[in-house]
Amino acid sequence: MPFLSGGRRSGAASLLPTSGKRRPPSASLRRRNATSQPFSSTFFAIGLSISILFFLAVVIRYGVPSSFSSSKPPIQRPIQRPAIRHVIGINANNLGEIGSARVDITTKDLYDRVEFSDVDGGAWKQGWPVTYEGNEWDREKLKVFVVPHSHNDPGWKLTVEEYYNRQSRHILDTIVDSLSKDSRRKFIWEEMSYLERWWRDASDKKRESFAKLVKNGQLEIVGGGWVMNDEANSHYFALIEQMMEGNMWLNETLNFVPKNSWAIDPFGYSPTMAYLLRRMGFKNMLIQRTHYELKKELALNQNLEYVWRQSWDSSGKTDIFVHMMPFYSYDIPHTCGPEPAICCQFDFARKHKFGYELCPWRVDPVETNPSNVKERAEKLLDQYRKKSTLYRTKTVLVPLGDDFRYVSSDEAETQFRNYQMIFDFINSNHYLNAEVQFGTLEDYFQTVRDEAGRVNYTRNGETGSDSISGFPSLSGDFFTYADRNKDYWSGYYVSRPFFKAVDRVLEQTLRTSEMMSALVLGFCQRNPCGKLSINFAHKLTAARRNLALFQHHDGVTGTAKDHVVEDYGNRMHFSLQDLNIFNSKVVEVLLTDFRDKFDLNSLAQFEPEMTRSKYDVQPVHRVLDLRQGEIQTLVFFNPSEQTRDEIVMVVVEIADVAVLDSNGSCLKGQISPEWQHDGKKIVWTGRHRLYWRASVPPLGLETYFVARSKAGCENAIPSLLHVAEDSSEGFSCPDGYSCSKLDGSSTEIQNRKYTLTFDLEQGLLKKLTESKNGKETVIDEEISMYTSFESGAYLFKPEGEAKPIIDKGGKFIISQGNLVQEFFSVPRTKWGNTPVSHSTRMYNYENTIQEFIIEKEYHVELLGHQFNDRELVVRFKTDIENDRVFYSDLNGFQMSRRETYDKIPLQGNYYPMPSLAFLQDNLGNRISVHSKQSLGCASLKNGWLEIMLDRRLVHDDGRGLGQGVMDNRPMNVIFHIIKESNVSYLHNYDSKFTILQPSLLSHRVGAHLNYPMHTFISKKKLEKSSKINGKRFEPLNTDLPCDLHIVGFKVPQPLKFNQLTESRFVIILQRMGWDGNYCKKGGLSCKNLGEQGVNLYYLFKDLGVSGVKASSLNLLHDDDVEGLGYIEQIGDLAKDGNVVIPPMEIQAYKFDILQQEQ
Repeated sequence: MPFLSGGRRSGAASLLPTSGKRRPPSASLRRRNATSQPFSSTFFAIGLSISILFFLAVVIRYGVPSSFSSSKPPIQRPIQRPAIRHVIGINANNLGEIGSARVDITTKDLYDRVEFSDVDGGAWKQGWPVTYEGNEWDREKLKVFVVPHSHNDPGWKLTVEEYYNRQSRHILDTIVDSLSKDSRRKFIWEEMSYLERWWRDASDKKRESFAKLVKNGQLEIVGGGWVMNDEANSHYFALIEQMMEGNMWLNETLNFVPKNSWAIDPFGYSPTMAYLLRRMGFKNMLIQRTHYELKKELALNQNLEYVWRQSWDSSGKTDIFVHMMPFYSYDIPHTCGPEPAICCQFDFARKHKFGYELCPWRVDPVETNPSNVKERAEKLLDQYRKKSTLYRTKTVLVPLGDDFRYVSSDEAETQFRNYQMIFDFINSNHYLNAEVQFGTLEDYFQTVRDEAGRVNYTRNGETGSDSISGFPSLSGDFFTYADRNKDYWSGYYVSRPFFKAVDRVLEQTLRTSEMMSALVLGFCQRNPCGKLSINFAHKLTAARRNLALFQHHDGVTGTAKDHVVEDYGNRMHFSLQDLNIFNSKVVEVLLTDFRDKFDLNSLAQFEPEMTRSKYDVQPVHRVLDLRQGEIQTLVFFNPSEQTRDEIVMVVVEIADVAVLDSNGSCLKGQISPEWQHDGKKIVWTGRHRLYWRASVPPLGLETYFVARSKAGCENAIPSLLHVAEDSSEGFSCPDGYSCSKLDGSSTEIQNRKYTLTFDLEQGLLKKLTESKNGKETVIDEEISMYTSFESGAYLFKPEGEAKPIIDKGGKFIISQGNLVQEFFSVPRTKWGNTPVSHSTRMYNYENTIQEFIIEKEYHVELLGHQFNDRELVVRFKTDIENDRVFYSDLNGFQMSRRETYDKIPLQGNYYPMPSLAFLQDNLGNRISVHSKQSLGCASLKNGWLEIMLDRRLVHDDGRGLGQGVMDNRPMNVIFHIIKESNVSYLHNYDSKFTILQPSLLSHRVGAHLNYPMHTFISKKKLEKSSKINGKRFEPLNTDLPCDLHIVGFKVPQPLKFNQLTESRFVIILQRMGWDGNYCKKGGLSCKNLGEQGVNLYYLFKDLGVSGVKASSLNLLHDDDVEGLGYIEQIGDLAKDGNVVIPPMEIQAYKFDILQQEQ
């Protein structure tokens, strides 16, 4: 098949097009070819004739192959694709292994070097008394850019709509009015969520004035995302979505493309964001909230400006220039210089009439006038000079703003008027040797770059960067953030975990809806069914924006007021409802003839198998209730790039049911009771869980049937139930099942790969035994609680270590079947109602991902005053000698090495865990825990991995929210655990320096957990006499390589679909970097991108692709992909459709899908 290319290891030739030049053959080879040419031509002609005759015979005997949907006649149309040529030297890294960056500074270096002694620095409390000689600016004049700004949270103490009506709309009005009065005035704006809302309300005159200010450079849009996103909890899919949504709106509305990022309020910073910004065309970024001890260390060495490089980047292609603000906060007292008592005197809006807090240093601002301007100017300039000494260049950035500032024209005039008088004095008095003005980020960064190109600031031995000279290179992340007094902001990693889980559900559902919408438009084109996607465009946009809104650094973080969290929750819930209705309709369209005339309003054959009644409750399974002889149709959608072979589950009312595939063939099934707990004991709901093995094509649909009393089919086999002796009290065996008692002090469940051992005193996991060699690994599960009277939404401040809460006793049941084995535990605690119950599952499906996982599901109910000021954790205490070094992911995109330090408190050793953490020893034994939602984790002792599940806190932690976190909801937390062993000894492994990567198996486990299949149920049941004729939809030619992930497949502008003629479709692909020291595929049959090339022209079955071109991740840069830092060949190769992605890279491609002939 032309879609594939042979692996280089086998010596097979690739079948991919290329623009690369071939090496000319040697002279001897040319002579040999010339001699043999007549014979070659003859044999070729004979072979071709035989092939054609054989093909005609097959067609005559068997007919033309049917289309991908069994209900549709084949669609005949010409599909033009480029000639197949050979790609030389691309994707040669078969193992997907990645390099390491050579940099001047790593954040690990900083942590090792800094003492974290919290020394009082005087006026600059977290620094030192800053001084200067006075001659530092003799060669280069001091240049100061004062940047007015207003930080507008899209939800925090008020909802986004409340903030807009009370403050943000007036701030935007003020910006237009104030800047229009004087061309010397400048301003920056960040949040598109507010700007888009204001734009809808603004008059044409206001819009015109705003656009003029942007065009002439007085007003710069910085970042341009929908929000200023969190960087600890957010998944990279959501980060791309929120940036793309804001940037594309901005470009379409104002013809503006941002290139400077402004992130002053996220609570710590991830290199993932730096990578994404670089690949979106950004050149510079500004950050603020990093650990105050790290700021001090960087400032001491004038390293607060640096080039941020990804840890795997050995060539500097990911470099982006960073300015780190040096002081405590982004408010005016902490931005003009190191002495906040002086800087506060220049926050002229703190006068009584504006209602802001007066200066806490008790020296308030005074109006600038001709009689005091000299003294005022010299005092302020002194702060500017002191700040300048912390940086290498003589160009200084001074932000001028705070939360929701510039609400009125009077306030703005007060600031602009006073500062302009000071600027005029400084600029007109040459003895001061300084130039001060209002500016934007672009003004500042361009001046810094010009100065760095003119003056050599590079230090001896410094690696630096080719992108800008004179600055050090740095790699690593900035977690965990501390702002003062050893207060660490690790609590927000877990605050409001219920909504962190909803965030991921919305993310995966939106991704599926975008895929389905694109598939409908691709296959329907101008046929009536294409209107389904076009008509849904507004709600799809709303869903993207609601997901984007929640990525705000007070949204997904769980750090907003209760009613604001409710607003976020309702927005996500309403979008989930809309998306599920749309997806259900798409299933019906994709399984029928695209040329049919559709009544789009009557598409209601299917509904989602999972349903959620309101914003703050867990989703539940719809129950299949079949009468005698009835048949229920189910359709599965696979959002993955590879075929999904896995055990699936639905809930049924009656146990005597059978499962059939789309051809009507009977399948083996398993039936098990559905359990729940009431806080004290295990309760059977009266319903059953039905399991069977399913196989669904990539991005495709597959139909299955559940039948009651189907002739010729064996009913699903009931599982065997084993009940612990203490659990049997009050327990009655469900009808149709065989029950027995568990004896002894321990018990086991197993599959082909592993045996798990549990103790029967507390019902906790103890060890794992590998079936093939009998090797045992200790995984001693412990459920504990911290007592935390000073913790809050942001801070984690425990009173000592966590204490185990599980007592002897409890209720335990094993459900043992041919497909699934489950250990269900309701442990005993000192409270009447236990706050946690849990299940452990293992699956039997040979050569599938499920076979390798241990599924842990914790049901958490941290409800009631007895759990006030408590934080619930689970610990896996293993025998892996990790020396308290572990690895956690950053935004689901990359791994970061973590080390527990004795010199910082326990809470400072907690780190974000958006989706994965693992432990590993020097022999390569590894335990990985994949999470379905963002949480926090630590390795506080050798061999331990601790993960926090929920927290309930009465008190405010003094960071502005003004409340604790008491709105806990019942919730489920799901982990997939895998045990792996290195297949080759790591001779060069050094836990102190190496950043390890997940294995290929681990990547796929994470993808299956975070992007599960979607199940749809037919509302109308079939009768016993009905003919079973299942349909399937298989849009791709073949599975994609197993290290290639479709981040997104979408039509960015569906409302313009029929007007546009090219680049209507976008696919975003990621090639994952993975650890080749582990079993390369974990028993899986897929190939990696180095072995199996991909060409987008051959991506779809029965559809043609045209006009492929590479683009930036915000889809705004098509012409200069090399300028985004990608490898040089990617632009030319993309034209030929080749997917050329080094490990760890994400690449967007635009293309069009050819219209089907009628």
